[in-house]
Amino acid sequence: MHSPSDPFSSTNGWWLPPADSKPDDGRYALEAALLRVKKPLYLVEKDGQLAVSHSGQAIIPSSLDSAQPPPASYPLRAYAAPLPPEQLGSRLFRERHGLRYAYVMGAMANGITSVEMVTAAGNAGMIGFFGAAGLSLPAVEDAIDRIQSALGERPYGFNLINSPHEPDHEAAVVDLYLRRGIRCISASAYLRLTLPLVRYRVTGIHRDAAGRIICPNRVIAKVSRVEVARHFLAPPPEKLLLRLKETGAITDEEARLARHISMGSDLTAEADSGGHTDNRQALTLLPIMINLRNEMMAQHAFQDPICVGLGGGIATPESAAAAFSMGAAYILTGTVNQACRESGSSDMVRQMLAEARQADVTMAPAADMFEMGVRVQVLKRGTMFALRARKLYDYFNRYTAWEEIPAADREMIERDYFQCDFETEWRQTCHFFADRDPRQIERAEKDPHHQLALVFRAYLGKSSKWANAGDAARQMDFQIWCGPAIGAFNQWVKGSFLEKPENRECVTVALNLLTGAAVALRANWIRLQDVTLPPGVDRYTPQPRGKLSALLEDDE
Repeated sequence: MHSPSDPFSSTNGWWLPPADSKPDDGRYALEAALLRVKKPLYLVEKDGQLAVSHSGQAIIPSSLDSAQPPPASYPLRAYAAPLPPEQLGSRLFRERHGLRYAYVMGAMANGITSVEMVTAAGNAGMIGFFGAAGLSLPAVEDAIDRIQSALGERPYGFNLINSPHEPDHEAAVVDLYLRRGIRCISASAYLRLTLPLVRYRVTGIHRDAAGRIICPNRVIAKVSRVEVARHFLAPPPEKLLLRLKETGAITDEEARLARHISMGSDLTAEADSGGHTDNRQALTLLPIMINLRNEMMAQHAFQDPICVGLGGGIATPESAAAAFSMGAAYILTGTVNQACRESGSSDMVRQMLAEARQADVTMAPAADMFEMGVRVQVLKRGTMFALRARKLYDYFNRYTAWEEIPAADREMIERDYFQCDFETEWRQTCHFFADRDPRQIERAEKDPHHQLALVFRAYLGKSSKWANAGDAARQMDFQIWCGPAIGAFNQWVKGSFLEKPENRECVTVALNLLTGAAVALRANWIRLQDVTLPPGVDRYTPQPRGKLSALLEDDE
């Protein structure tokens, strides 16, 4: 009979040590053994205490009742197989994208997921998606030049965001991607499929010599709603294929073969994240999306399986381990990357993020879908952006023209928000749309309510640029896309070298999350074998890149 404090309640067999060797006991030995994730872990009983070894022989008889322990053996309490970070997630996903790790650095807009970050991810065997949303075509093409020059055939991708109010710009971005050979995109904020998105997916589709359908352009869809996910887990809509074929955008053969592929090659279930989000719970969202994928795969019998990953809230080893345990093919990070040195944000923003807690986030109107009432999740600590953005949206809903807003409120908006008069702000807005979409200006000149929307959208759009530039004079207007994950991350790294934002490098953060996830998973394997581990023994502390590399390489 075992007492409640006894860590042993069952024996799985026996462990025979190598010649002239004994297992190591004590808390430190157990912590060190869990950390060496590329080594097998034998957990045995030695003098009534837990002890560990990475070698030896396990003997597991078919029946413990009649079996006798071999001479010089120890009771085997648990076994944990090697779990290198490279094995986390789906092998199919890693092979499809040429990755070493099933790890995606998500495409934060305005170049926050920067050229430097995408390059670092690709060189480390991960994949990053450049944050093209909100940038001009020349800026996006410059990023293409730099990333393709730096990475060559190594993995990388670019973002394509739904632009319901700027369809011409979305189409132009797709034209650019097709012309420059961008073979993988992250499709985000889509409510329904668009002609440019479908055109990107099906352009170049063909059969190889063996008759297999080859679709060169991959789409990783980021979704949080079942009704949206269904669009990406089905073939491109027939009516959109017909329209593309009629305009000559795709060939008859491409339209025909498109009926046999899914719109999305992979799908990211987006939980409670920074930026565009529906604040979904990961624990419920991922299983729903995986089950939907299974249903749609059975219905359409696609030749290529669709991988489902998880993004939103991934900021600690435990959250990464939970994602992989639930069957995520890969994990996607966003907010924690913005706090890293390589992000396209500013040192001011990185410091603000490093001080954020889990509750320091809120929802605010989105610039790109302002009129539709779509919201984004942002940092509220140290900035008044969310409050001001919500006020602007309220004015837009209550009034149809600038002149209808009460004089005192107009004065406040000009003084505190625009820091100039309305006419000056309108001229600046016209300058922006003159190149991007002149039709918006034409419409606004006939519709005062649309003019109001454009000017308010301009403030929201510039607020993220002020943050990225670190404009101290506009700190109260900083729009910093941020999910509650940042608070969990800051709590995890507190007291470690990663506590300081200047030490946060995106690949170092990623490798620590993956290695820590492997530690957490192996500790759970041990618990599931009815062993009670000492509290905190499996807590993974972030390791500097050099120490982490030495640890993992030493175990190969």
